[in-house]
Amino acid sequence: MKLPLNSFKKALADGQAQIGLWLGLADPYSAELCAGAGFDWLLIDGEHSPNDLRSILGQLQAIAPYASHPIARVPVGHGHIGTTLIKQYLDLGVQTLLVPMVDTAQQAADLVRAMRYPPQGIRGMAGARASRWGRQPDYVHEANAQVCLLVQAETQTALDQLEAIAATEGVDGVFIGPADLSASLGHVGNPDHPEVQAAIADAIARIVKAGKAAGILTSDEAQARHYLGLGATFVAVGLDTQLLVRATSTLAASFKDAVPAPPVSTTY
Repeated sequence: MKLPLNSFKKALADGQAQIGLWLGLADPYSAELCAGAGFDWLLIDGEHSPNDLRSILGQLQAIAPYASHPIARVPVGHGHIGTTLIKQYLDLGVQTLLVPMVDTAQQAADLVRAMRYPPQGIRGMAGARASRWGRQPDYVHEANAQVCLLVQAETQTALDQLEAIAATEGVDGVFIGPADLSASLGHVGNPDHPEVQAAIADAIARIVKAGKAAGILTSDEAQARHYLGLGATFVAVGLDTQLLVRATSTLAASFKDAVPAPPVSTTY
């Protein structure tokens, strides 16, 4: 039995734009609801959402019947804890990982190794869900070619090292984190500041020039289309939590004129 092709990784390699949605509700029911919407990919967030391994597993199972490709973000990627979490996420069957706060090429290289079985890496062996509990014997021979690593550049340090990070063999894409980047550049809570937006545009150009896929998240439609026009390949265009906040606040406000809908940040 052949390991399923990582369709998201192939699409990035082919330069095909992939439109995604962020999942922060940490629930299989809502994940399945979003999976039927038609997004190319769905990001299960393990960094800023109350997810654990079991809730991630439930969402993977809920998304599985649909065409959307599940991506999972680990809460941390460095050190022993990060290596352990990466192993556990992969054992659950996640093929594509997003790793936050990657500042150097060495960190990126360490992540590449953490995601791969020997001799290319240090991933531990196990007959877990990813291999259908050993019923897919070729898994250990094919998995290295199908895993996809997306690293987040979200500090000035990462921008300084961007070409080296992007050039790291085994890194498939670099994701710009607007919120943390704005904080690193001295504009906390203001990712739309001209300096931040200039840095994002420059970063996308540098990532694309390096031959890697560039990614970003924004729930502003015009901004998302702008990033796609700059060459970003994988773009998340919304968050399930924000969609729910906006819709419920707007509905309540329509019946309670004195209670305006609260503003919602367009980046995360």
